[in-house]
Amino acid sequence: MKLWSILGNTQKLDGGAMFGNAPRAMWGKWAPPDAENRIDLACRALLASPLNGKTVLFETGIGSFFEPKLRERYGVQEDRHVLLDSLREAGFGHEDIDVVVLSHLHFDHAGGLLAPWAEGKALELLFPNATFVVGAEHWQRALKPHPRDRASFIPELPGLLQASGRLEIVEGEYSRALGDSVRFSYSDGHTPGLMLAEILGPEIVDGRRHGGVVFCADLIPGRFWVHVPITMGYDRNAELLIDEKRVFLEDKLARNVHLFFTHDTECALAQVTRDEKGRFGTTHEVAELHARSLAA
Repeated sequence: MKLWSILGNTQKLDGGAMFGNAPRAMWGKWAPPDAENRIDLACRALLASPLNGKTVLFETGIGSFFEPKLRERYGVQEDRHVLLDSLREAGFGHEDIDVVVLSHLHFDHAGGLLAPWAEGKALELLFPNATFVVGAEHWQRALKPHPRDRASFIPELPGLLQASGRLEIVEGEYSRALGDSVRFSYSDGHTPGLMLAEILGPEIVDGRRHGGVVFCADLIPGRFWVHVPITMGYDRNAELLIDEKRVFLEDKLARNVHLFFTHDTECALAQVTRDEKGRFGTTHEVAELHARSLAA
């Protein structure tokens, strides 16, 4: 099996919102803001093939489905569908994808499912041969969003996914589409039922799988959020997220599971470290994956 990091459309969002209650004097050193206080963000997907005999895409980024006014509001930088270009550069088309795994359905993670915006044209679902894998608890949130994050959802998307006939709602650790090759865990601090997908590594120690890769989604958007107290203003429950993140990182450190970041502009993959004071960090940072072996 090989892994590719697949870049989608990039964004600029308010740095204060992205770093919650961390002071600008701190986060400004990590991610220097522009004149409008916005920082650069990637929307990166992970491609794995063959995984359980299939070509699998973890998330799709924000895409280019927004009309121009909303594209400007949400800081989307390109008007083309960058994810499709990146897939082609890796040797794939969206038609080649067998499974799309969605950690959650906020537009910056699921908007890439949709065709680019065109005047007077209804939203159209891409990936015509893919099974769409979504967690059960988050699916309910998407159907009935809370005012706290209603603006983060695409109202038409659940209907399009259901109408495709290729939607799999997952409860528990495994999906029908991916079998025992991918294990899911869940987090509620950012949004209810955020689904964290771990491609399981080949090594078994004391009955536990070691050496895999986990898609961190919005539990840990990038390297700077590995520091446990750092959360986003967009998170539903920051204290819960901090507790979830600590347990998550302790587990990945113990099992040498690599972290894959969607929003970090300079790092796709890294290993977890912890210093003598107990602070988590990263090492062996990799900017891009090009047909990288899971065991590399």
